[in-house]
Amino acid sequence: MATERTRLLVDAGLSRKETFERLASADVDPESLTAILITHEHGDHVAGLQAITRKRNIPVYLSRLTAPAIAWGEYVPPLELFQAGAEFTIGDIDVTSFTIPHDAVDPVGLSFRAQGIKISIATDLGYLPESIRYHLRGSDVLLLEANHDLEMLKVGPYPWSVKQRVMGRMGHLSNEVACSFVRDELDTSTSTLILGHLSEHNNHPEIVRLMASQALDGRDLFTRLMVAEAKQATETILY
Repeated sequence: MATERTRLLVDAGLSRKETFERLASADVDPESLTAILITHEHGDHVAGLQAITRKRNIPVYLSRLTAPAIAWGEYVPPLELFQAGAEFTIGDIDVTSFTIPHDAVDPVGLSFRAQGIKISIATDLGYLPESIRYHLRGSDVLLLEANHDLEMLKVGPYPWSVKQRVMGRMGHLSNEVACSFVRDELDTSTSTLILGHLSEHNNHPEIVRLMASQALDGRDLFTRLMVAEAKQATETILY
């Protein structure tokens, strides 16, 4: 999320090198980052955090309960702590945090508002309670999790205990649940829908694309569909 004055990075699960290369591919200077926001402490969301922040001492925004759950080591960047559910402003971007159901200490989703545009991010959640549906309403851009195909997960390589975790109410959204939301409740104001956080072993981008396209059929919406893939940068969205 960026304006002319403020540039925010959500989560830092990639290495510093990979993160900076992806920013550069989008014509973004890493030196221009204003802050990093962390949704929760799992490794795929914080693995590169210290290396990325160490160079420029970038402030990190995260919940009060998430902060002590991260193994900071010798270097701790400037921390801006908030209560899950809080609203705050970074530069000229208004941020709303909201609690999500996931097996982390205090995970949050995020909405951003600036210059009349609302962008929402909801990944790493086991289901979509009404509270989250409320926060996603009115989003011009929505990044929603479509983590796994149920059949692929059931026959996939994960141990049964992990499969149960992924399918549980504190796990991850399946394609079916995500696309049911798209079919029945996606806000008419959403002009760009990004489905992301796909499992490398239990999903495939073309499955997600097909199911989401079918969910959008008949809605009479002019929604642009994008599927974010882990190994490549997603196209920049301009408003």
